[in-house]
Amino acid sequence: MKVGIVVFPGTNCDRDTKWAFEKIGAQAEFIWHNENELKSYDLVVLPGGFSYGDYLRSGAIARFSPIMKSVSEYAKKGGYVLGICNGFQILLESHLLPGAMTRNENLNFISKFHHLKVINNNNKFLQNLKEGDIINIPIAHAEGNYKVDEDTLKSMYDNEQVLLKYCDKDGNELNPNGSIDCIAGICNKEKNVFGLMPHPERAMESILGGSDGVKMIEGFLK
Repeated sequence: MKVGIVVFPGTNCDRDTKWAFEKIGAQAEFIWHNENELKSYDLVVLPGGFSYGDYLRSGAIARFSPIMKSVSEYAKKGGYVLGICNGFQILLESHLLPGAMTRNENLNFISKFHHLKVINNNNKFLQNLKEGDIINIPIAHAEGNYKVDEDTLKSMYDNEQVLLKYCDKDGNELNPNGSIDCIAGICNKEKNVFGLMPHPERAMESILGGSDGVKMIEGFLK
């Protein structure tokens, strides 16, 4: 599998993401944001960080980088795209995923491991997990409060687009940032564009706190 990892000014999880995909046997390379075309990738990843310093809103400037036009075209043709944290925010700003992000409810930056419940696994990303599985993945964000209107939210549930929710170790909802319905990760209707605030690339080694991220990203290998 060949993975392209987009790097914007301020991106800081690019190397972690490359290491994570190489760990599962993928070939990974960086794509500078000024590029205006994509090569033949099996997956394009928008990693976490602070693109353009998160000025205006997180992801609001990055959406205008030349590479994003190519990412949009790639996604419309059925290519797989994964946005992690700031990458998720960029996908929202680019309208490749529904909804928007606002500041965390407590107005603080949150950085810790947090449990997630798998809501839907009928997609490539989470196919190695079961519905109802509880996993433990780090979160690190100041604007992770996901919002969407009620009609769109209902449509997302109908189309199995709500993938992950924040919970405690027993699977009970536990909301760290105020996101509607405790939503932590979603996809588009076509199930080829994925976004989540947690960082699976930081959960690849038990010695580093947990390896639940391995099953998540290995889904793209199949």
